Amino acid sequence: MNASPHDSDAVPTSGRPNIASGSGRRDFLAGMAGIAGAAGLLAAARDSVAGDLSFMNNVPDPLLAEEELPTFRFALEKSEGRTQRGGVAKEATVKQLPISKGIAGVSMRLEPGSMRELHWHATAAEWAFVVGGRVRTTVVDPQGRSETNDFRPGDIWYFPRGHGHMLQCLGNEPCFFILVFDNGYFSEFGTFSVSDWIGHVPQELLAKNFRVPAATFEAFPRQEVYFAKGAVPPEPAAQPLQGLNPPPLTHRHSLLSQSPLHTFAGGREWRVEAKDFPISQTITGVVLELEAAALRELHWHPNADEWHYLLSGRVRVTLFGSRGRYREETLDAGDVGYIPQGYGHSIENVGSDTARILIAFNSGEYETIDLSQLLAAQPADVLATNFGRPAAAFNAFPKSDVFISGD
Repeated sequence: MNASPHDSDAVPTSGRPNIASGSGRRDFLAGMAGIAGAAGLLAAARDSVAGDLSFMNNVPDPLLAEEELPTFRFALEKSEGRTQRGGVAKEATVKQLPISKGIAGVSMRLEPGSMRELHWHATAAEWAFVVGGRVRTTVVDPQGRSETNDFRPGDIWYFPRGHGHMLQCLGNEPCFFILVFDNGYFSEFGTFSVSDWIGHVPQELLAKNFRVPAATFEAFPRQEVYFAKGAVPPEPAAQPLQGLNPPPLTHRHSLLSQSPLHTFAGGREWRVEAKDFPISQTITGVVLELEAAALRELHWHPNADEWHYLLSGRVRVTLFGSRGRYREETLDAGDVGYIPQGYGHSIENVGSDTARILIAFNSGEYETIDLSQLLAAQPADVLATNFGRPAAAFNAFPKSDVFISGD
């Protein structure tokens, strides 16, 4: 099974770069339409046959080219969203948070017996983290292989772009999960739902398609169901109508049941990359815990945008955007934050309790450069010249990467 959604994005033109590849750059061509001189830049990219083609990322987003940095916080759980019988969904896309062009997110709650109906996403892969309750999913790939999985809090799933799936609450308690999509322009409310499609196709065509009488479809919904309400699903799950035909790569990974990847005096980090969860080629996930007053130090990510959902606590996030531009935002539980690729930032717990942050990156490979690491990798004379201070002033600086600073 080819698990990477990027494969279908390739531009199979000899001598031309794949300008659609790379995390978070899906909307590059559309965005360039509004930037002066874009035609010349695109022509240069097409003619380029050598060098680092990621220079295309350096064409500025007009929003990030302003004299002041824009807000990078959105109060997701305080937004209205979509509420109907069976569930609630709230989203953060570029419409709600204009800076978040590379990643969109959704908060979704389902009642017992409720289902987010069969659907697919034409322009984004889906990564999810279960916060509470239990969830069942089914997913079908282009080869007709399917998988049914049950999830508990701390588990994650990943569905490549375009793969059909459904989400269902298990048991007698509601469930709650966060969905992350590797395209900031994607809207959960613009997905391709099976009831919406079948409801608009003539019954005679449906009869021919499914080889059943046209009258079979007379009582089918005529509009999108979105949240479907039914009985609490059986456990264990029943077999598919076609029988078992599992894919080679699972769509399920248990993150928080494992020990943290890193433990520090001030916090802990759980992380899952594509090397740990091979089907998740476009998203890396992190759960970061910070004790009171602890700091995820000043750093940047060379290869990905960063998306936050604050699960608990209160944090202050800083953002550095070059040219003296600096901004701080305070996130409370249920808020979303966004850091563009390559922008310097930090996360500090400013509350009295432990803060837990769900973080997603739109790359299957995690990369970071911490400021303490950058300085520790330099000779003292380089730092002295750079900052105009005596070399001895840097003797007390860390000699290795700090990552999380805390008592």
